[in-house]
Amino acid sequence: MRTLAFLLAASIAMPSWADEDIADQYPGSMLYSKPVEVIPNVWSAIGATAPPTYENAGHNNNLSFVVTGDGVVVINGGAAHGLAKALHDEIKMITDQPVKIVVNENGQGHAMLGNSYWSEQGVPIVAHTDAAHEFEEYGAQILQGMQRYNQDKAEGTFLAGPTETFDDEYIIEMGDYRLEVRYLGPAHSPGDVSVWLPEQSLVIAGDMAFHERMLPIFGDTMTADWLDTWDAEFEPLNATYVIPGHGHPTNMDQVRRYTKDYLVYLRAQIREHIDNGGELADAYYVDQTPYKHLDTYDELATKNAGRVYEQMEFE
Repeated sequence: MRTLAFLLAASIAMPSWADEDIADQYPGSMLYSKPVEVIPNVWSAIGATAPPTYENAGHNNNLSFVVTGDGVVVINGGAAHGLAKALHDEIKMITDQPVKIVVNENGQGHAMLGNSYWSEQGVPIVAHTDAAHEFEEYGAQILQGMQRYNQDKAEGTFLAGPTETFDDEYIIEMGDYRLEVRYLGPAHSPGDVSVWLPEQSLVIAGDMAFHERMLPIFGDTMTADWLDTWDAEFEPLNATYVIPGHGHPTNMDQVRRYTKDYLVYLRAQIREHIDNGGELADAYYVDQTPYKHLDTYDELATKNAGRVYEQMEFE
């Protein structure tokens, strides 16, 4: 079994693990990779660092779960009915404890479309109010997008939103564990939450934190607000262990480097461009080469620069 020390070392010393050209790591399962035990009883199936494709079945985020002693808490519904079932099959091989609750880290497809499977199992599903609204408004097109790339792997998937929502914090006391599902503030997408295990000093960060791949900046991603949330709420956790939304389990230094530091860097590049009278057409090509080694750089760097320019010209 891979130990936490192995995972942390690999996440820093072996970036080739995250190469989006790597073939599926778990043939025979819809999961991109087999779940690993990050610390005792906290597991995560690490997703591909590529965009969602038929080959990775949309498993390009981390699907985590905690075996509490009195049931299992799952973090993320998964991108499809079959993907959620594949995760459940793995859980059943690890423990006979039932899944008692599913937490959606946000309203994106790879967090919520697998709710279709979990709802059939009668499992309560929790999400932030804003994430639930996002899925309610855009769920139909999110499902259609998944069906296009996943084809037959989309079979059985239907729209199923959370059964319970919250605004600030949702506490789960189960077995030997306390899980604090926290809305820390505006971040990557509406309703992003992180799951904090205070006794273990571990945070399942969701899309608050990225590692090994370039983060995407959406049209509604307010980068200044994300940085404020990071400094005021996320950094003070001072977590020892971080399971990011994307990329291998690691530590605060690494996710800071590829999330906060990247946002600060890109905003500085765009600020200089604006101050020099630069236009949007040229903003796409500001220098981002310090982050060129990250997966999805080619897909996202120019888009990110353009969106940050559009934000900052009115700041």
